[in-house]
Amino acid sequence: MHNDKPYKRKLAYLILSFGWIAVILAIVSSIYFGASNIHYATVWKGIFFYNPTNSTHVIIHDLRLPRALAAVFVGAGLAVSGAIMQGMTRNPLASPSILGVTSGALFFMAIAFAFFPNLTYRNSLLFSFVGAGVGAALVFSIVAVSKGGNATVKLALAGSAISSLLSALSTAIGLRFNVSKDMSYWYAGGIAGIQLNQLKYVMPIIIIGIVIAIILSRSITVLSLGEGVATGLGQKTKFVRFTGIVVVLLLTGASVSIAGMIGFIGLVIPHITRFLVGSDYRFIIPCSAILGALALLGADILARMINAPFETPVGAVTAIIGVPFFLYLARKEGGAL
Repeated sequence: MHNDKPYKRKLAYLILSFGWIAVILAIVSSIYFGASNIHYATVWKGIFFYNPTNSTHVIIHDLRLPRALAAVFVGAGLAVSGAIMQGMTRNPLASPSILGVTSGALFFMAIAFAFFPNLTYRNSLLFSFVGAGVGAALVFSIVAVSKGGNATVKLALAGSAISSLLSALSTAIGLRFNVSKDMSYWYAGGIAGIQLNQLKYVMPIIIIGIVIAIILSRSITVLSLGEGVATGLGQKTKFVRFTGIVVVLLLTGASVSIAGMIGFIGLVIPHITRFLVGSDYRFIIPCSAILGALALLGADILARMINAPFETPVGAVTAIIGVPFFLYLARKEGGAL
């Protein structure tokens, strides 16, 4: 099914075996860094021996730990959704932020803010999921009815067009209904200020999505070889595609509802993972989850250090890395682009 070099398989096992140790260390580092650095021993005590009368423990428990956990789950969710999209579409430019999924979720979040100002966070999640689906459906519909041309570039152009349209509509709604300030956080992309009561809704959804993705991983590997090959091997391609799309919408919708528009994690991380571990999605998907979590944790720490004591939106940090990478891929795959 694949002819990856043996060292890539070993590297995959290495990431799966020790990657979570790196994630835990990164979580501790994330809690340590901030407007005022907290000693590592205090971080340990604040997590495992929480004292509500200790102000430092409260900062750790209510602010920094939820932020670090959000980075882990959002980073993992976006990376896995990008890996699934690239595998199913056989398109190296596919990712939630480029194919309209993220913009669709944000557009429906804008509608929620404008017309349902008292909406609970749990219900706003539903708006995010529906919006993610609408955004993806619009992009793939445009590609389906278009004729000729490079399919990879068509998908990227359609995604860019729909993303721009939905972003413009979101801005118009924000200005018309005076909710621009509420929307600015989601546009910038960030995980500051996230609360544990929000994470209790998002974490199970992302965990379920990643588990389903891992179960589908072998089928996605087959599908990545081409529709004809997958059908010839007896795979139910429509079922795999449908389930994969549902997983992408769950992961992206949950991530956007809590962190806003954090772009390029879903584009860059799957490529790095494929380079490291090969083309078998049984390794790509779980390794993408680990590397995505590490990437967003690292980006968030960097966002706090760039202009300390002020914070740079983490979405800006991921874009600085992601935009050149996207242009490189677009030039490589599109030729004339």
